[in-house]
Amino acid sequence: MANETTASPVPCNPATLLADIRPLKAALNPFVVVLTFLGEFLILLWQAIKAMRGGVNAKDLLEQMASLGVNSVSIALLTTTTSGAVLALYFAPFLKQYGAEGFTGAVVALAIARELGPVLTGVVVAARAGSAIAAELGTMKVSEQIDALRALAVSPIQYLVVPRILAAVIMVPLVCALADAGGIYGGYLLSKSEGVLPTTYLNSMKQFIDPMDFVKGIIKTIVFGLIIALVGCHQGLATRGGATEVGRATTNAVVLSIVLIYLANFVLTYFMFSVTVTF
Repeated sequence: MANETTASPVPCNPATLLADIRPLKAALNPFVVVLTFLGEFLILLWQAIKAMRGGVNAKDLLEQMASLGVNSVSIALLTTTTSGAVLALYFAPFLKQYGAEGFTGAVVALAIARELGPVLTGVVVAARAGSAIAAELGTMKVSEQIDALRALAVSPIQYLVVPRILAAVIMVPLVCALADAGGIYGGYLLSKSEGVLPTTYLNSMKQFIDPMDFVKGIIKTIVFGLIIALVGCHQGLATRGGATEVGRATTNAVVLSIVLIYLANFVLTYFMFSVTVTF
């Protein structure tokens, strides 16, 4: 009989397996990070909704409304007023070449009401107030003040997160309304200097702009305010380490808020303004 030989099993090398898995892990890591953030984001939102049943301290709410809204008005007004003026600076001479300067007010008002007013307001509030939320909560986290709240049987979500969310949802639309007015006024001043009659500017707005354009733009900022507050609170509560991590959390809060505002703006614009306006 011929000698039967059996192949001996090849020993498994853990280092080789790790080297084979590492590229796959690196490729999937961005997806894992995104899914983890979305999961934590939605969990925080759900916890805040449940905590709202317990009410909110009026003093804390007013303080946050002043911090998030009132203190951001001047920056938002400056930003949108100059943006409206720039729009008029571009479009007034261009439209005047074709005898269509009567559309200047409509063009400026439509751009401000639908896009520039809400988006610039969201970006300004995210940069100013969103960073402040992340820095404040991050400092409280690394200094163990949040742990002290839990030790006293005080919910950090109800005490810290809920007032900031409500303040952002209430105040960002109000800031946007003022910013819209500032942007239209900036366009008005520049159009006047370019030879467009004030009555022509105002009449074109009345003729071609629907009040719902402003309403829908302000509705956008409710979502933007929710994003700003949630991202700032999430990044602050997730802070680990010391002062360096607080700075990183603050930066992450601003960047993530602005990115999510632009993504949300696209989705909201797609569904709100699907009908094209023709002059």
